[in-house]
Parts: sequence; C-alpha cells; structure tokens
Amino acid sequence: MTVIKKISKAIFNKYYRSVEDFIDRSSSVQEENLSYLLEHGRNTLIGSEYNFDKIDGIPEFQKRVPVFRYEDLRPYLDKIIIDKKSNVLWDTPIRWFAMSSGTTNDKSKYIPVTRESLVNCHYRCGRQMLGLYTNQYPDSSFVFGKTLVIGGSQQVNNIGDGIFTGDISAVLMKNLPFLVKLARTPEALAMIPDWEKKLEQLSLYARKEDVRALLGVPSWMLVLLKKIVSDTGHSIPELWKNIEVFFHGGVSFSPYHEQYEEIIPTGNMRYWETYNASEGFFGVQFSEKSKDMLLMLNNEIFYEFIPDSEWKENNPKTVVLSEVEVGKQYAMVITTSGGLWRYEIGDTIEFTSTNPYLFRITGRTKQFINAFGEELIVDNTDRAIERACSITNSKILEYTVAPVYFGNDSSGAHEWYIEFEKEPNSIESFTAILDESLKSLNSDYEAKRSYNLSLGMPIVRVLKPGDFYKWMEHRKKIGGQNKVPKLSNNRNYVDDISSFLNEKY
Repeated sequence: MTVIKKISKAIFNKYYRSVEDFIDRSSSVQEENLSYLLEHGRNTLIGSEYNFDKIDGIPEFQKRVPVFRYEDLRPYLDKIIIDKKSNVLWDTPIRWFAMSSGTTNDKSKYIPVTRESLVNCHYRCGRQMLGLYTNQYPDSSFVFGKTLVIGGSQQVNNIGDGIFTGDISAVLMKNLPFLVKLARTPEALAMIPDWEKKLEQLSLYARKEDVRALLGVPSWMLVLLKKIVSDTGHSIPELWKNIEVFFHGGVSFSPYHEQYEEIIPTGNMRYWETYNASEGFFGVQFSEKSKDMLLMLNNEIFYEFIPDSEWKENNPKTVVLSEVEVGKQYAMVITTSGGLWRYEIGDTIEFTSTNPYLFRITGRTKQFINAFGEELIVDNTDRAIERACSITNSKILEYTVAPVYFGNDSSGAHEWYIEFEKEPNSIESFTAILDESLKSLNSDYEAKRSYNLSLGMPIVRVLKPGDFYKWMEHRKKIGGQNKVPKLSNNRNYVDDISSFLNEKY
C-alpha cells in the first residue's frame, strides 16, 4: 500500500470513528446540540421574542417555541433579505440562502445557510459519509479519480450587501475547499445555467476523465449517462474502467436501479444512499446490506418528530429522538445552526432501528392522496410500481398520481401518468398488479377499493418518452433537486401536464 493510500485510509477511519462515537452518545448529543443552538439563539430577534434565555431544557423549549412552517419563517427572512437586519435568526452573519422548491405563495423558498451549517453540517456529514462507505469497502479507490457531479442551476445571485442566493448545490460548490474542488466536476462547467449546454459540456469533459464516482439525483444523472453513451458509442465501463460508486439522493432509487445496472453492467458498481437537503445533511446509508440510513447526529441539529396523527395540527405535538418507535410514520422537525428553529421541513420518515437510529424516507407531508380516506403515501406507490414493473418486465422513468373525484354515476379513482422506459405487454395486467400491490401495502386503500364503491380501479395514462422532461423544462424545473411530484391530493399537476401535452401535440 502506498503512503498516499495509507494516509487516505487513516483519514477515513477517523471520520468513521467520529460517527461511532456519536452513535454511542445519541441522547446526550441531542441535549448538547440544543444547548449549543440556544446559546447562539439568545442573541437574536427570534430568541428575544420567545425568551430563549429562560429555556433550560427540552420540555421548556417545546413549550415556548412553536413549530414553524415556511410561511411562519418568511417574515424573519424578509428582515434579513430585504431589510438587511443582523442577528435575526442566528448571531453570526447569514450570507447565503439556498433556493428550494416553492410554496403556494412563493415560487422559491429561501433557506438560510450560515458558515456554521456549511462547515459543521453539510461538509462534516459529507466526510462522515466517506468514512461510513470506506469502512464497508476498505478496497475503495474512488478518491484517486474524479467524481462526476450533476447539480441544479449553479447560478448565484448577489442581492446586495454581500448576500447571495442559489441552488444548494451552487452554495456548496462556491464554498468548497480548493483541494476538494479539484476532485469534482469543474466549477466552470457546473455553473453553466443552460441545461442542454451543461449536459453537452459535461459529456465532453467526463468522457476524457478517470471518473470513479458519481454524485447527484438518480433521474438527472441517468439523463447525463445516457447522453454520454449515445455520444461516444461506448458503455460506461468501457469509458471509465475504475467506476466504483454512485452517491445518490433526492428521490427514491428503486425505480431506477435496473436501468443503472443496464447502463453500468460491471457487477461491482455500488449505490450509496444519502439524505442531503437544502436545510441540512440528515442521513447516510449505514451498511451494504440495506438502504436504511443512519441519522446523522454530529451536525449541529436538534431533531424532533411529529407523529402522523398530529400532521394536520397548527401547532403539533412532537417527540424527541429517544421517544421514536420503529415502524411509525413521522414528519421531521429540525433546529439548526443555519438559523432554523423547530422548522418542519415537510419530509416524512420511518425508523427501522433505534440502536443505532436507522430510517428511510417515506414521502412528504404535502405529497399524499387522501381524497377518499385511503391515506396513500409515496412509499406505497414507489413499492407498488416497483413490483408491477418486476412482474411485467417493464421499466419506468417517471410517474405522478392524482385523484379522480366522484361523478354522477361513478366512483372515485386514482389517475396515474406514467412514462415508461420499457412498456409492459399489457397495460391492463400492469394496472391490475399495481392495484393488488397497493392493497397489500395499505389497508386503508384496500378497504376503500372494496367492491369499487368509493374507489375504482386505477386509471393509467401512458406518456411518450421525454414528456415529463419537456413538462419540467417548461416549468423551469430541470436538474438538481427538482423532482417530478409523485402524489398530489388535487389535480393541479396532472391537469397542467395534460394541458401542456395537448398544446404540444
């Protein structure tokens, strides 16, 4: 083993040991995190409004500070962004805002990013991700080659007084240490705002490099890899003989796994799940045996969880980490060194272990269908469509689902818009398997489907290849963490898709 490899191994072992330490001290770490956060919060506007100086523990914190949703946070953000006020949410300068998917009232959400949250959350957890991965695979050598990264829009906007906004991938890229930048996709390419031009330039760049790792959202990375194969006429293993791992996140990997195995048919390719959002870096796959992720604790985040029975409440009751139960659905609430206080991020998770704390993402609090009491969540539909594809030997690219409401002489239903990579021989058989799978996964769905009284058979609409891409491009939602919405409790998305495609064709 070379000296460089020995040094690299020692560094990664250090990252892994730090993860082990925080696993062993999970409860005390959470209390330490909250104490640290309150110490900084006492010097802020929000701290004075909610008397942080009188908070002496978790119960008092939960009693005094309400759960914030983005609409509640926006007035504080306006004071920073518009009024240029200091010490509003955090007592060190907030120079960056990550632009995330919008709300009803705003095209984009502006998530504050401080120096502390960048260094001690995003970057620290990134290093620990490498420690967890290399501990599983001591033979790993991807750090000795290039990592191909495909993010969202890398455009950075200076909105005055040294305050900048941009996609979280742009924020992370601009602030990376120089040596780390050398191992990744060049910033000049990542900063290209035009999506088609970016794909073209990344394809030209990547085919000449010793690419050993991929990093990004599965759907967008697949678009790039297919372009590279098409442009060169070579398979990915022929181009990159040392390709080893894809660190992925943002959407469920299940619908894409088979396509990746086809486009990278090495038999040795590894896929490593991550959960890094605009609000923070929360989870990393813990073992090669399962996609379950370890909740990251050494990241200056205090976690709380809203049980599903409380999701619709204005100020829901929460439980702390030591109170969560395996197999139950929770919405995540975070308090962070980025200046977020008891902030509900909208993602839902289910713990699969509490020693250590392992979990999987099950959906979004706002992405569900409950038009008829069926309580359908993204985890249900992802699993059902994966099973239907497996049985019918088909492959999908994207899907979205919405309710069809009761008619004068008809029951309700779910309408599926599906874009296939490989269509099944029979859509009717595919639909029947999809329906049966949903029944087996969700007892409420099964009950509502009884005798077709309140919920009829799913209605499957097959889209042409590229239709979702064209629709997302039309909405200016291409690349990065932009995703096709899987579920909606109304018909806004499917009606918009239908209208767009009718105009196009």
